Amino acid sequence: MKNLKSLFFSMMAATMLLSACNQTNGSTADAGSASGAPVMKFEKESHDFGKIKTGDKTTYDFKFTNTGNAPLIITDAVATCGCTKPEWPKTPVKPGDSGVIHVTFNSIGKKGLQDKMITVTANTKPPQNMVHLIGEVTP
Repeated sequence: MKNLKSLFFSMMAATMLLSACNQTNGSTADAGSASGAPVMKFEKESHDFGKIKTGDKTTYDFKFTNTGNAPLIITDAVATCGCTKPEWPKTPVKPGDSGVIHVTFNSIGKKGLQDKMITVTANTKPPQNMVHLIGEVTP
C-alpha cells in the first residue's frame, strides 16, 4: 500500500511538471517575434503590372515593415530570371521601421504571361521571404 501511494504521488508530480513545461503564454505573435527575431511583413506579396510591350521596363516597390523585436538585416535578394533586378536596403531596418525592395523588370526578349519570384534572404525566421511580380508582355 505504501508503494502504491509513493507511485501515485510520483506520477502526479511528473504530470504537473510536464504540463507546466508545455504551457504557452497565449500570445498570437508569430514564431519570429516570439523568439526576438526580426519579422519582414510585406504590404503586398505580389504586384500585377498589367500589360506592357516587349522591350518596356517596369518597376515596383515592395514595401515592408520590421514587425519583430530586433534589427532586420537583408543579406540578399534574387529573382528567378536575370531580367528582374531587385534592390534592397543595405543598412539594418530597426523594429517598427519600414523599407522597400525596389524591383525592375526588363521585358526585352519576353512575351506572354510573366511571374517573376523575388526571394529575399534576411536574418528572419524563416530566413527567406518571397514576393511576386506578375503581368503580361505583348508584342
